[in-house]
Amino acid sequence: MAPEPISLLGGKSVHCINEQQMAEAIRLAEQDVNSSPKIQTRLEALETELTRNERAALAFVIIQRLKDSSLP
Repeated sequence: MAPEPISLLGGKSVHCINEQQMAEAIRLAEQDVNSSPKIQTRLEALETELTRNERAALAFVIIQRLKDSSLP
């Protein structure tokens, strides 16, 4: 019997996001003169084109790729 898929929408996530990291991400996305316009443009497009579940999947994939590409 195949295991049930784990929902990407919360509850069983093993990744932990530090509150300071989240605050900095929100600052970059909403207040930074250079980053905010770029981030907001892409977010608007993604929120229009992707479902909530697809956006959650994309977030997890981006986090994993960032982890994989980090330098020791």
